[in-house]
Amino acid sequence: MDVSCMAPVQPEIWGRAEWPLGAHLTDDGATFAVYAPDATRVQLEFFPNALGADSAASYPMTKGADGVWRAHISGVFEFDLYGFRAWGPNWSWDPVWVPGSSVGFVTDIDERGNRFNPNKVLFDPYALEITHNVYSDAILETGLDGGAFGTGGDDYRGVPRRQVDTGRIAPKGVILRPTSPAFTKPRLPGEKAAIYEASVSQLVGHPSIVGLGTLLSREPGFEDVVNIPEEYLGTYKGVGMMAPYLKALGITTLELLPIHETNQSESSREGHTNSWGYMTLSFFAPNRKYAYDKSLGGPTREFQQMVAAFHAAGLEIYLDVVYNHTAEGGNWNGDPNTVGFTSLGGFAAAEYYVMTSSHALVDGATGTSNQLNYSSPMAQRLVLDSLRHWTSEMGADGFRFDLATVLGRKPNEADREDWDNQRRFFTDHPLLADIARFADEQHIEVIAEAWDLWGYEVGNFPHGWGEWNGRYRDAVRRFAKGDGNVLEFLDVVNGDHSHFADNGGPQKTINFIDAHDGFNMADLVSYQQKNNDQPYPFGPSDGGSDDNMSWDSGGSQELRRQRVRNFLTILLFSRGVPMFVAGDEFGRTQNGNNNPWAIDSVAMWNNYAMIPTNAPQQVAVAPDATDAAYHDNLGVFETEPLVNGLFRFTTFLAKLRQRHESLQQKYYGDLVPDDQDVSYLFYTPSMEGDLQDGDRALSVYINSPGDNFLMMVNMADAEVGFTVPTPADGRVWRRLVDTGVWAEPASNFWPEGTGILLEGVVWVQPWSVVVWHDTVAPEESGGGRATS
Repeated sequence: MDVSCMAPVQPEIWGRAEWPLGAHLTDDGATFAVYAPDATRVQLEFFPNALGADSAASYPMTKGADGVWRAHISGVFEFDLYGFRAWGPNWSWDPVWVPGSSVGFVTDIDERGNRFNPNKVLFDPYALEITHNVYSDAILETGLDGGAFGTGGDDYRGVPRRQVDTGRIAPKGVILRPTSPAFTKPRLPGEKAAIYEASVSQLVGHPSIVGLGTLLSREPGFEDVVNIPEEYLGTYKGVGMMAPYLKALGITTLELLPIHETNQSESSREGHTNSWGYMTLSFFAPNRKYAYDKSLGGPTREFQQMVAAFHAAGLEIYLDVVYNHTAEGGNWNGDPNTVGFTSLGGFAAAEYYVMTSSHALVDGATGTSNQLNYSSPMAQRLVLDSLRHWTSEMGADGFRFDLATVLGRKPNEADREDWDNQRRFFTDHPLLADIARFADEQHIEVIAEAWDLWGYEVGNFPHGWGEWNGRYRDAVRRFAKGDGNVLEFLDVVNGDHSHFADNGGPQKTINFIDAHDGFNMADLVSYQQKNNDQPYPFGPSDGGSDDNMSWDSGGSQELRRQRVRNFLTILLFSRGVPMFVAGDEFGRTQNGNNNPWAIDSVAMWNNYAMIPTNAPQQVAVAPDATDAAYHDNLGVFETEPLVNGLFRFTTFLAKLRQRHESLQQKYYGDLVPDDQDVSYLFYTPSMEGDLQDGDRALSVYINSPGDNFLMMVNMADAEVGFTVPTPADGRVWRRLVDTGVWAEPASNFWPEGTGILLEGVVWVQPWSVVVWHDTVAPEESGGGRATS
């Protein structure tokens, strides 16, 4: 940056709508705009380096009637670094002030709850990239640490903490020129989605990806999968190269855990890790850690290339986004005067955060030290502008909103201690409606995690929203361990009609057995309780639910394998959109850890060496991880030694769902013509009488104008005989799936049209699921038949 040629240029009209927030290059420099309505002075500063350097130039900005401070600076170029300092009623501007002084200080908090402090350099909330995060190990090399970011009067190395200047360590905004790539999005209808949830590290962090193509060379349909160079481990570049794998697996949509810039040290220092990324530091900047190209602008380009690779394969990418709280944290040691604001809170804490009447940050619905305030129109705008950036500039096809109920709460400004009102969820909240409208206009999907610590709102989000269906998870987990909650079970398998019929249809219920938090699928059938206190690399970790509705299958490895197949079969044949977690397809285990949010270790990542083997949990954790081992909960599949039967089974089910429209329904059938009606019909095994709670076996008849499916579910501990509906003239029932251990040599499935024929009564083994498919009757029956 040539600071000698910079000079502020005052525009003719301040506050004009065409001047957006953030930094934007122009023909002769750049415009800057930041929202700070209660500030009395905002100073824009430019830095020659991200760390260890004082500002090279600074300029006062001008405040508009809308509370936005603006400046146009000439001589600014792409990749220049910038930050801000802000003054307000609690810290008045004085021309003799210098960084690190207390000149002008009045109090730490003003009457509205703002914490203006000019000693703390702030990064632009709209910065398209930031240079580093506040947990970066590189900060320690300057001689300071994260304690320098704090305000308040307690001591920090001999001076009041509020006086410590952070100019040399604060994250800086990076000026980028938008590329506006022309993404060719698949725009898949919501009902056709099959979602695979993973973090970047989990998907491509394990060294086994270096031989991925070789490992999968014997797997039919995976011929396009390639070995991924070692330098792309844990990067967006590596994820882009995984598109052929996911497509061959039968997945349409990768849902990435948060990729916004977050707080995490490079060396995973204790107390400074966040493997999952649920602490958003910047709502516009991609996490630099995940970029192979870490140069300025590199993470943005690489992310765009990753998305383009998925689109070229006909696949989508959803982003898990965290708008309910931020990584700025809360009150340090319970003291409202001491906070670590580095961006939003330093400009407009009273607008962006929920606070008590004494201005303490509320740690209520999120449990993460702070909660964003969506009564504020500017906070609402921040979310919508962020979504627009990730949709248009970065190419995302959809979003999953962490603790999305926070976006529908309206704190009571008149009485901030009225917690009953604070907890209310407003289905007519303007932000929820605006997000749904934006999604419709952009042809993207928006999915809510419809609960937080203040309430559970599954099925209550406005029209246009999809929702993670926690009711589905709980009902299926319970029924699959023999609880006999059959009425609850059949309701969720039918797409949870009572909760989603008015919310857009069954494609709005995101059905899942497991997610990133909680047991993964192999562990769900292997442990009675969480096992979070184990040593690294599988632990230790805090938190995690104590009520997992899990069962260790009586210690039987055979039954565990069978029950994983049960879960996958029920999931892929349920009405709604299926989602499962990375590694479920081949038996990944976390050794019973159900909340490894801070464990950034090779033991938590997809080990693709588990695929070409019939003993997946007996492989080494990694070539150099000699002091760690997976728990062998699943044992040995009765397949060929180089075949993971679970992997082939999962692939068959996922691709089967893609081939059959009857398994991808937008409607329940009650509002469509008969020639489009797909009905889920539920029967007792004998087809006589009605199902009653306590029953542990049932038939699910998926009846459609095309072909039909019959799923026999037996969660009893004894064989059950099932009678079947008579197929239409000229058609027969053929076996498609049997989850029983006896069928492992066939990987528990038979390609369509090849399975044995069904006649009369068929006996289904305990704790198993059998699926039949009606097909055109063969000219000669031949083959085997299943009979009583």
